[in-house]
Amino acid sequence: MGNNKSSLDELYQCESHEWYRKFMTECPSGLLTYYEFKQFFGLKNLSPTSNEYVQSMFSTFDMNDDGFIDFMEYVAALSLVLKGGVQQKLRWYFKLYDVDGSGCIDREELLLIIRSIRAISGSDDGMTAEDFTNMVFDKIDADGDGELSYEEFMEGIQADEMLLERFTQSLDLTHIVAKIYGEVQMMEPNKH
Repeated sequence: MGNNKSSLDELYQCESHEWYRKFMTECPSGLLTYYEFKQFFGLKNLSPTSNEYVQSMFSTFDMNDDGFIDFMEYVAALSLVLKGGVQQKLRWYFKLYDVDGSGCIDREELLLIIRSIRAISGSDDGMTAEDFTNMVFDKIDADGDGELSYEEFMEGIQADEMLLERFTQSLDLTHIVAKIYGEVQMMEPNKH
């Protein structure tokens, strides 16, 4: 006990009614707005770039594009984060990176997201966001057109172990889920 795997197992086994109670405590209307989304995850005083990234993330979770995240969308997002396979996560990453919805990711879109992720997480892997973006395009832009199609992105990332690891780590949201789970656990003693 006490190891990382057991804490992840506890996250996976958290009962849905606890998630529902937490969701409804934070969002009594049953609909999470963008403002509440930021509050829910403790995202304050964001730079304009980071704010754009969070807005993109909110939009990808808002699957029916109604401007809100309802409980089912919330559960789907958590399920993706906790249990989603590589293919599912890469599909979600592609949608997140394709800021303008064109079906392709250009350098500016990828650069914007990489800068935003780094600003929010405070991470720096020794490579500038520009260098990382250029490396991604050099490695996986198969036709050299300056845009990554869905196929190029999916095949290229999966074929390069280092890129797959970096993308997976950069969008690892388990710390956010752990925060929510911790708050649910703190609520538990009060329920009796």
